Amino acid sequence: MTDDAPELRASDADRERVAEILRDALAEGRLDMGEFEERLEATYKARTYGELAPITRDLPAAGAAAPAVPLSKETAGEGSWPGRITGGEGSSAWAVAVMSGFQRKGRWTMPKRFHCFAFWGGGEIDLREADFADREVEINCVAIMGGVQVIVPPGVEVVVRGIGVMGGFDHSEEGVPPEPGAPRVVVTGFAFWGGVGVERKLTRAERLRLKDERRQERLDRRTERRELQSARREERWAARERRRQGNGRP
Repeated sequence: MTDDAPELRASDADRERVAEILRDALAEGRLDMGEFEERLEATYKARTYGELAPITRDLPAAGAAAPAVPLSKETAGEGSWPGRITGGEGSSAWAVAVMSGFQRKGRWTMPKRFHCFAFWGGGEIDLREADFADREVEINCVAIMGGVQVIVPPGVEVVVRGIGVMGGFDHSEEGVPPEPGAPRVVVTGFAFWGGVGVERKLTRAERLRLKDERRQERLDRRTERRELQSARREERWAARERRRQGNGRP
């Protein structure tokens, strides 16, 4: 559907696509029931693209990405970060994995500077539930024939300054705009026949919460569609009754 040729006749499929956008908007709370019914009626009465286009002009198209918003108080948001930047000392300032592994995860305090070394081994530094000793923290990684994985929550700024020789540092998370008040994580060090990866992840609890929300949205949408279909059936039945009575049938 396009505004370039508003005089073109719209098809049933065009009207149904607009109706689907309206149903999604109702389920997401963008429209109330009164607005939804008014626009839906206009959709099925529309004959041309020019009549259809204004109906959804202020709504996101189906499948379009919505503006980014904080996912939860625990994972993001200007109000939550100051409480996680505590100052003082960190829970742990170093870690070593020699033909073995290490983990720093869960509730712990990331110090201003953290050193780790992996030789024929691997380590994981998980900051999703961590507090931060300072607004800017540094993780210095040395990986020789081994690897270190750094996991940060959404909203944190990431800067990677490591050097790799027959190895590498992951720069894919750089350049993502930080949230107001979020800390800055600087990853430095040296990798030889090894690697240092950086990724953003939600906590398991947050993933489950979002999954439950999406499931509930689908249930609400199916319920709304069933109610709409029932209303249409009642309208058709009422219309047949009016026609029958208008024809003078008993």
